[in-house]
Amino acid sequence: MSREVGVVADFDATVGLGHITTDRGETKLFHCIEIADGSRTIDVGTRVSFVAVTRFGHAEASDIQSS
Repeated sequence: MSREVGVVADFDATVGLGHITTDRGETKLFHCIEIADGSRTIDVGTRVSFVAVTRFGHAEASDIQSS
């Protein structure tokens, strides 16, 4: 699987959900458990790389790593 890159557009630490806007202008949902360093939190505006996956019919980001 190839990695994509983007920026964290929003993140709600209370529910652990956020969105990444890719360099291609797409939006990918993510859950805090997918942050690779185990921190379970990430700042809005952080540049990241990730693997795009489809779960339950939705495009999501997995294996999120700060760039």
